[in-house]
Amino acid sequence: MKCPYCGYQKFFIKDMDDEYETYGFDCGSGDVCFDPEIDASDVPDVCDDSHIYCEKCAWNGKFAEIKT
Repeated sequence: MKCPYCGYQKFFIKDMDDEYETYGFDCGSGDVCFDPEIDASDVPDVCDDSHIYCEKCAWNGKFAEIKT
């Protein structure tokens, strides 16, 4: 899974309650792997309709758009 614009495999998702809180994750292995410093109890669910953002470029969209 990679960004449809730049091909990067790292993304982030915003907290629904705090727009300034973000959670980074990597999709290089084909699975969603959150950054190790994020506490497991804080990890949000990422589903097909989750709005995600590329960490390298300005692309953002639904998680389903990067699934290939």
